[in-house]
Amino acid sequence: MLRALLYILPLALTIYAFIDCLNTPEEETKHLPKVVWVIIILLFWIVGPIVWFFAGKVRRPASARGRAGGWVAPDDNPEFLKSLKQQDGQDDEAVLKDWEADLRRREEELKKRESGEDTEK
Repeated sequence: MLRALLYILPLALTIYAFIDCLNTPEEETKHLPKVVWVIIILLFWIVGPIVWFFAGKVRRPASARGRAGGWVAPDDNPEFLKSLKQQDGQDDEAVLKDWEADLRRREEELKKRESGEDTEK
């Protein structure tokens, strides 16, 4: 089992580093172009991925990742919440009035049918 780990761990590390390098934008790579980093990761099986993780990519703190113009969850985005508040008052009232009018019309039709059936008998 330990012999398998000696091959599986470096392979997993290499695959992870390779995918991480491919997904990293060109402007976030340090010291070398992205293509050179891919070659280093693939040629130098154990050392290449370790060097990539320590020296190849600009690492930002976790708190700065989502706030620097990146994606923000809808419930944390104040602009999205404002747009919901603006839409809620206008659209919902119009839809509700349409439903009420449709309900009244259907009720009247049912009353006419019921009264028409009663007179036929």
